Amino acid sequence: MHSKYDFSHFDTDDLVYIKTVAVTELPLDLQRQVGPDKTLYAVHKADGERVAVVENRALAYSLARDNDLTPMTLH
Repeated sequence: MHSKYDFSHFDTDDLVYIKTVAVTELPLDLQRQVGPDKTLYAVHKADGERVAVVENRALAYSLARDNDLTPMTLH
């Protein structure tokens, strides 16, 4: 299941959201690199565009903060 959340109606220039992503939701070339049973974390801009996929939640938050963005967890 791939859900896209749209927060663009807020003043969210520096907001990103972090959510888990199953490997099966990624393009095939990435699936082959990671393996089928891994859960990764995706960083999305407020309009829903995925900008990064990383191995763990802490890295996703660190990546956001290092780029002067405000991370939010999405459940």
